[in-house]
Amino acid sequence: MGALIRILVAEHLPLVRRGLVASLDAEPDLRVVAEVGDADGVLPAAAAYAPDTAIVDLDLPGGGGLSPAARLRERGCHVLILSAQPNPGQVRRAFATHALGFMSLDVAPEQLAESLRLVAAGRRAVDSDLAIAALQSVANPLTRRELDVLRIAAGGARSTEIADQLFLSVGTVRNHLSRIMCKTGARNRLDAVRIASDSGWL
Repeated sequence: MGALIRILVAEHLPLVRRGLVASLDAEPDLRVVAEVGDADGVLPAAAAYAPDTAIVDLDLPGGGGLSPAARLRERGCHVLILSAQPNPGQVRRAFATHALGFMSLDVAPEQLAESLRLVAAGRRAVDSDLAIAALQSVANPLTRRELDVLRIAAGGARSTEIADQLFLSVGTVRNHLSRIMCKTGARNRLDAVRIASDSGWL
């Protein structure tokens, strides 16, 4: 057995969080030193307990898990992201924050423990099917301006509101939305937002 690995668990569902803590603490070389239920609690807990590694729920209340994951990496804490509904886009976004691990929430306890050991050692740990899907996913076909339009549309803005924010004409915005739906194969703008998000383009 190597040195004790100190872990921060950031998971918003209490029952899931308690299960993670119990499972990890059952391993002789793993010890949960802090647990939080939202994004705002991550950095204070890290400052107080100085974990080596962190398990961070992608969907943490308070802004999600990616922003605190990036801040943890700045502090030298290795991060493994957990997602309830993983997709290739999430994998790419997680690794863009310099997280070292990415797993589905339904990962087996023994696989999670082994993944944490890899992450603590500075190595990558990602579900093989997700890794293959991320590598095989289509490259982003949208232009920078089309992405700007789609990001604003994702917030529920109408074409006139998008035009005002980007200093474009309404007709130009509608043309951008039409090209976006054509390129993504989406049925409508909401479907285009979903496709772009799942693919990691937004």
